[in-house]
Amino acid sequence: MAVYTEVNDEDLAGFVAQYDIGGVLACKGIAEGVENTNYILRTEKGAYILTLYEKRVDRTDLPFFMELMEHLSKSGVTCPTPIHRRDGKVLGELAGRPAAIISFLEGVWIKRPSVEHCGAVGRALGAMHNATLSFPMSRPNSLSLAGWLALARQADGRADSVLQGLTATIADELAFHEQHWPRGLPTGVIHADLFPDNVFFLKGKLSGLIDFYFACSDILAYDVAVCLNAWCFEPDHAYNATKGRALLAGYRAVRPLSDAEMNAMPILARGSALRFMLTRLVDWLNVPPGAMVKPKDPLEYWKKLRFHQRVSSPAEYGFDL
Repeated sequence: MAVYTEVNDEDLAGFVAQYDIGGVLACKGIAEGVENTNYILRTEKGAYILTLYEKRVDRTDLPFFMELMEHLSKSGVTCPTPIHRRDGKVLGELAGRPAAIISFLEGVWIKRPSVEHCGAVGRALGAMHNATLSFPMSRPNSLSLAGWLALARQADGRADSVLQGLTATIADELAFHEQHWPRGLPTGVIHADLFPDNVFFLKGKLSGLIDFYFACSDILAYDVAVCLNAWCFEPDHAYNATKGRALLAGYRAVRPLSDAEMNAMPILARGSALRFMLTRLVDWLNVPPGAMVKPKDPLEYWKKLRFHQRVSSPAEYGFDL
């Protein structure tokens, strides 16, 4: 989440008037994140999230995201849902951007996840994957193999300005994954970005999942690999196998993983680390002037990538083989 587009009071009031949520009381920008413009919107009927979808989000994907949130909510997965306007639509336009008002989810995200938090995330991810089995829509993952190559091109030979030799590392990794990326594993709709700031906890319990704007159709176990990268490394970038074991056990208690999925985890985790290193690198090199956003350090994921390159067995992630 971030603020790239400012909204004036008159336009905001006109936009909110299309909904049955009362008049605007306050609207404050949310600085975290990198993708869309987000505000906490308070009206006479409660709190909501106002999202303006920036240029990096394809307008044609928005119905998929809206329908997915509604489907998950109806399936028992706690997550925000789009608020319908009086005309029944969920999408409009504000300040020249597609925009929607989303329900507000209570809770806070955990900056230092514990083993228990990791187990809860694994269970929630498994429940989400099970729920999407009956979701009729699909969306290709624009940030899989072909997308990584495009991201490397966007870095435009500037990767070495962040770390000497990084351009060569990226090229080597792209070649490795072109040759070794797993085929034939179970697929479905995945979150693809389930980082700690996209999972809320309330009174020690997981209260819901947010931010489905990277959701897509891809390998289900890849989503698990994303979570291992996001939840199971310590601040010094050392992998915590105890947290990994809890996350994997939580997931497998809800949705079992096949031997093929477990054996593919080292490559999936390595690919996940490359993906986030590349997107962070592009953002780091291309912050829009005046944007109220702090780009995330791509070298965090370079360090995680180096760990995955040395892994020789899925047991190193915490699998009880």
